[in-house]
Amino acid sequence: MDSPFASIPPPPQVLKVPIEDPKALYALEAGQDLLLEGRLVVGRDMAHKRLIELLREERELPFAPRGAVIYYMGPSPAPPGRIIGSAGPTTSGRMDALTIPLLEKGVKALVGKGRRSAPVKEALIQNGAVYLAAVGGAGAYYGDRVKSVKVLAWPELGPEALLELEVSAFPALVVYDLLGGDQYVSGPSRWRLNPQGI
Repeated sequence: MDSPFASIPPPPQVLKVPIEDPKALYALEAGQDLLLEGRLVVGRDMAHKRLIELLREERELPFAPRGAVIYYMGPSPAPPGRIIGSAGPTTSGRMDALTIPLLEKGVKALVGKGRRSAPVKEALIQNGAVYLAAVGGAGAYYGDRVKSVKVLAWPELGPEALLELEVSAFPALVVYDLLGGDQYVSGPSRWRLNPQGI
């Protein structure tokens, strides 16, 4: 008789960020749960446009790109007594046209929600980087995972400023792995084969 615990998934793997050993990313598989620990760089549309301008001008970026993990977050103002408000993901596809130069500079993971374009998926594999998903609608929960917030650049942009977050036990799901795995394809396929998850 099969054990009643046979279908219990393993605990999420802890991934230290920034990523010091890029080889560790080759062990990640699409559909795998992670807990991020360390520092995330937060940037959205306006911050990405300015980062790309700096690269075009061959100027230094406000953060060290090698091994960095960029989180596409839409922060809300911090309520009294808190360091941040809601800290949920924003739609990643808006950054597609501005992503590849950052991957080429050594960024090793991107965190957001939604699918990425074919060129970005190809560039992730070519540059040894992965795409992770955070859960939309869970901004308050993610805010509780943030231990500190630092403005890296462009404070005049308000919620579009470039930030650094210190996070602990920050949940993420591997969506695109380095072997071409795509959770947006394999996840629904597995569900159709086994809709009850048994």
